[in-house]
Amino acid sequence: MANSSRFLMIGAHPDDADIRFGGTAIQLVKGGHAVKFVSMSNGDCGHRVLHGKELALRRWKETQKAAAIFGIEEYQVLGHHDCELEATLENRREVIRLIRNFRPDVVLSHRTCDYHADHRACAQLVQDAAYLVMVPQFCPETPIPAVNPIFACVFDSFTDPRPARPDAAVAIDTVYDQKNRALDCHVSQFYEWLAEENGYHGIDFASWSWEDKSAYLTKHWGLRFKVAADAARQTLLETYGDNAGSKVEFAEVFELSPYGRRVPIPEFRQLLLGKA
Repeated sequence: MANSSRFLMIGAHPDDADIRFGGTAIQLVKGGHAVKFVSMSNGDCGHRVLHGKELALRRWKETQKAAAIFGIEEYQVLGHHDCELEATLENRREVIRLIRNFRPDVVLSHRTCDYHADHRACAQLVQDAAYLVMVPQFCPETPIPAVNPIFACVFDSFTDPRPARPDAAVAIDTVYDQKNRALDCHVSQFYEWLAEENGYHGIDFASWSWEDKSAYLTKHWGLRFKVAADAARQTLLETYGDNAGSKVEFAEVFELSPYGRRVPIPEFRQLLLGKA
């Protein structure tokens, strides 16, 4: 068996890691690897009715239910207000400490080109940590790791200033239902706030069958991973072989950052497959 690796996914909100890295996380955990999710904000703005501490507590509970389905070591939600995350010096220190304490082999986050200000701030904070995490006199109370982690970005479909680069792609077809069941835990988002944004007003999702719920989740949050699979088709062919790679329907796709520890692309791919 491959050596056990550690993966830290830092998202801006209490469902970002689930959406962008959930399928890969499930497979890594099943392979004996350690995975931790972090949400930089507490999600206290993501609703039309609820807000503040009440919504933040509800969203924290949703993350813990999802964490049990993913099988991850921890789903940590920090206290920053939704829509107010900034790339400040103190927040930089917080991210540095998070990384040093968990000691991951791979750190993942958003790209800095994104529609949401929180995503961009989160991406900048993680990017800033890629070198500073190894500077011993910065946050000296938290010792530096023995080796700098590899840093990477999760997939998005934005093209300005450039599209995401499909350095690695992980097929998630076999765990797609389990990933959707984890997303299903985020009721406040997928069946209330984001549902209303997608035109589902006054819908009683609780009465829906799992098959209908899963199809709904796939339509609105899963099709991007069909787009990702198509964008990374060549990477999938190289990773899984022509026959298997051509049949992948859903894939989570990752871009290797040049700012952390540098590894060859084949090694990066094997890490995300849990085989390095």
